[in-house]
Amino acid sequence: MIKKKICMLGAFAVGKTSLVQRYVHSIFSDKYHTTVGVKIEKTQVSINDTQVDLIIWDLHGEDDFQHVRLSYLKGSSGCIYVVDGTRGATLATALNLKEIVENTIGKHPFILVINKLDLKDQWEIDTSTLEELKSQGVIVIQASAKTGIQVEQTFQLLTKKIMDE
Repeated sequence: MIKKKICMLGAFAVGKTSLVQRYVHSIFSDKYHTTVGVKIEKTQVSINDTQVDLIIWDLHGEDDFQHVRLSYLKGSSGCIYVVDGTRGATLATALNLKEIVENTIGKHPFILVINKLDLKDQWEIDTSTLEELKSQGVIVIQASAKTGIQVEQTFQLLTKKIMDE
């Protein structure tokens, strides 16, 4: 069995835990629970007839008082950087975390997820910004942990990218 560790990173309250819960358990809760440290979930995915155990590390949110513990990144095969589309500043946090991760463990496959697609009319991140990121080779997925849109595809795509390396 192949095992791959994926780290979920982003600002506080962007929906990292909600995306993981939607993907692993097919559930969503409107209640906000702060992640203290790290929550680890495990699930299995099939990529090109190969079974892969995903160990998903849902890291606590980055904010002014709490920074990602770099030791959590060790052994990671890929990352999902999560942004709250309704809070534009969370994009800068995600891109900063990407830089920190690359400086710490090197470049790994990653996906940038703009969460809360169900609230698209309230987004502070415009299409031109997303197009600019895509033109730089960043895979950007617009998703909703609440409705489940593009959640499974996000994890499948990242796992495929990891396996193709």
